[in-house]
Amino acid sequence: MRAVLRRALADPDVTWSLGGYGAGATFRRDPGEPAARPGGGRPGLVTPRGALVLGEADTLVPVAYESALGGEDWSQALALCRPLDALPPCPAAVVSECGPDTHAARTGDRDGVLFGLGLPLRQARLLARVRGDAVRALRAACGRPADAALWQRLPGLGAVLVAVHGRDRIEVVLPDAHPGPRALWFDKLLRQGRLHAATAPIPAGLAPVIHLHPSHPLTTSGDDLGRHAVFQDWLARWGDPALVALKDRILAGEAVTVPDTRAARGVARVARAQRRSLAQARAAGSIDEDADESVSPSVPPTTSS
Repeated sequence: MRAVLRRALADPDVTWSLGGYGAGATFRRDPGEPAARPGGGRPGLVTPRGALVLGEADTLVPVAYESALGGEDWSQALALCRPLDALPPCPAAVVSECGPDTHAARTGDRDGVLFGLGLPLRQARLLARVRGDAVRALRAACGRPADAALWQRLPGLGAVLVAVHGRDRIEVVLPDAHPGPRALWFDKLLRQGRLHAATAPIPAGLAPVIHLHPSHPLTTSGDDLGRHAVFQDWLARWGDPALVALKDRILAGEAVTVPDTRAARGVARVARAQRRSLAQARAAGSIDEDADESVSPSVPPTTSS
């Protein structure tokens, strides 16, 4: 897992997210964007627009999965999960002062004052870090629920949105912009009280804390077999064994009866889309037999770390 995280940190096409269903933060950097290590030698990245700190991500439980999207597309993710009984309860649903940000990614930001936004999340705390007159403005909001009006004021206060779980965090300099680090808050989704999207096959008893979204194998110039093979290895190691076996049988061209579950139906759609994509690549002559072996049914994981 440490090796996977190191390689992902070196890839500017990887998108990271930290938080729960309906709120959190994402981190992504441009290929030429300057990046440094977080203070204290912690793993991660610091850019002018935000920061990612992976203080304990390698201790979380990895779950790899693919999700069917519209048409012939699919998404892929590596969710790093925490057992439900190890998660804290939701915070009080009011703005509260938390003190200086002693674990800020940049050592120069540690004098900033953190304010909890009181969002109903167990996987992360969403906080705003401010300085100067903005501290007084947020102190005036303490004791009241955070609302859309406060959220919209944060960029004008020079706030940095901080999503935190233990020693892992994403920081987003506001105002955010796409593509790049983003602050996320969808009140309608939050009110559903879910731990994750219904399409994510997260095992019972676990909650995803961090998502790693690797480079997609479908590119404007065709299929990237290297990217595809990397994620298929992750899927073999950290995916649901029953779903991986179902996908392998479909990829192998077997006639199978797909179980009547959301997860199985989604995997079947992904497998069929990938079969068609690979067939098109063969017809175009962009796959030779040796390369094709790397995208055949998943190889069972080895027992070595």
